[in-house]
Amino acid sequence: MEQVFSYIIGLGAAVMMPVIFTILGVCIGIKFGKALKSGLLVGVGFVGLSVVTALLTGSLGAPLKTMTEIYDLKLGIFDMGWPAAASVAYNTTVGAFIIPVCLAINILLLALKCTKTVNIDLWNYWHYAFIGAVVYFATDNIWWGFFAAIICFVITLVIADMTTPKLQEYYGDLDGISIPQPFVQGFVPFAALINKGLDLIPGFSKLDIDAEGMKKKFGILGEPLFLGVLVGVGIGLLACRSWGEVVSGIPKILGLGIKMGAVMELIPRITSLFIEGLKPIAGATKDLVTRKFKNSAGIFIGMSPALVIGHPTTLVVSLLLIPVLLFLSVILPGNEFLPLASIAGIFYVFPAILPLTKGNVVKTFIIGLISLTIGLYFVTDLAPFFTQAAQDVYAKTQDAAVAIPEGFQGGSLDFASSLFSWVIFHCVHDFKWIGSGALVILTTAMSIRNRRNIIREAHAQAAAAKTVNK
Repeated sequence: MEQVFSYIIGLGAAVMMPVIFTILGVCIGIKFGKALKSGLLVGVGFVGLSVVTALLTGSLGAPLKTMTEIYDLKLGIFDMGWPAAASVAYNTTVGAFIIPVCLAINILLLALKCTKTVNIDLWNYWHYAFIGAVVYFATDNIWWGFFAAIICFVITLVIADMTTPKLQEYYGDLDGISIPQPFVQGFVPFAALINKGLDLIPGFSKLDIDAEGMKKKFGILGEPLFLGVLVGVGIGLLACRSWGEVVSGIPKILGLGIKMGAVMELIPRITSLFIEGLKPIAGATKDLVTRKFKNSAGIFIGMSPALVIGHPTTLVVSLLLIPVLLFLSVILPGNEFLPLASIAGIFYVFPAILPLTKGNVVKTFIIGLISLTIGLYFVTDLAPFFTQAAQDVYAKTQDAAVAIPEGFQGGSLDFASSLFSWVIFHCVHDFKWIGSGALVILTTAMSIRNRRNIIREAHAQAAAAKTVNK
């Protein structure tokens, strides 16, 4: 089973998504040529996003490493990035079975009307495998690992259902699409609380500036493209040891600025390919459900947050947070994690937050700053257990991607900084049956409430249809 699913995962999203969407499109009645084109557009989108992400991490890698040497930044947790975290997750017994187990649970929850989401974002199933693998190695019990992964999966589906209406309303072109990724949905509780707290501050509502408002107010300075250039140049300058290096390194500094600007400009263009490819599939799915299941509230196709990370507010806030988060990671007492390889993961914090803040740059920045600051401590806290899992995987596979330098522990901002991972891990690891019982009660209550909402929505749609017919 490990070999079978390692092969499937090894094909990558760019290969498998065209296959999945072509088959899905034909099954729901779309002509083969149109279905194939939809799948290929999504595949091309993944290729483009991989290239841009590699450009971002590759461009920042050397300057950030130089900065750690110049300023003697010695933190004990080595940032392995999401590829290594995914490799650790999938190369365990939990990871080998996570896809069929979660798909079976997804089908069961759909049948019970406890969710409307069909999560076909198979590559991001590694998040569920991640928490399962860490719990497995920490408890030395495979069943606790599967329990943690399943709890995370169910909670994510339910919260995705809850956030999808606002998500679709805000982004406008995601009809029939949800984002059931735990790293994205894990920041929603933080965002909701902080957003309400900010609304209680007198006069804070006057700081209602979205990305378009920044462009109008600051002109070219408010453009993500120009901000990218400025941040890139700033990081390049900080990576110079002397004024002599600044003068001789001007081509490299300006080059880094242009590359950062390119990332900010290319991401929205690439994400538009995802939307173009998904629209025919989502529309045909909605029509099919409407025809075949008249009393149904419909279903959502669960997709990657890559669809919406090109939003201007996400780009601006993520870009501003990169230097701030690096600074905080050095000065925060008790933190041992410096995010370098994981820096691209910041973009994925905000897809479900923007509908709550309505794109307000100031609110979104504050929420991101607080959430990721807490996330640094989550990564630090989970690092010993993640290191244990990574070392076991490396011993069996000799995969260089998961090799941890001597004297370091391993960590990753992606999902390890999420509320879901930290709470589920400690409930299972520290409190065993009591904590697990609390998780079961919480998950069951959320599922029942979601079921009631789904049934209520279906009845409302049926009543509205009868009124129209009359």
